[in-house]
Amino acid sequence: MKKILIIEDEKILVDMYREKLSQAGFEVISVFESEQALVLVKKEKPDLVLLDILLPRENGIFFLEQLRKDPKIASVLVVAFSNYDDPETKKRAFELEVKDYLIKTDYTPREIVAKIKQLLSKG
Repeated sequence: MKKILIIEDEKILVDMYREKLSQAGFEVISVFESEQALVLVKKEKPDLVLLDILLPRENGIFFLEQLRKDPKIASVLVVAFSNYDDPETKKRAFELEVKDYLIKTDYTPREIVAKIKQLLSKG
């Protein structure tokens, strides 16, 4: 079973995506902050990270920078998932090798699940 880590600070979204991804056959873990997420990635070794960009304390870009510096976890697939549609932030996220940068309001939960399945089938 593929494992997905959701890094998202809005509990209602975490619950909704946990349910949709679980129904699609994924094991789902979640965390609310970048620092905790880095610890969980090392411990849990998820197949994919669904990353919100706007997070408390350290944002998603901070998470990506730290992730890519650590050889043990640098290759983890990450999909940025945010309502923060800033061109500079998007550019930086792609420089840090996100597989996609999805604007939350542009996708239904079903479309997000399909996108994740598609990315994991490639990798």
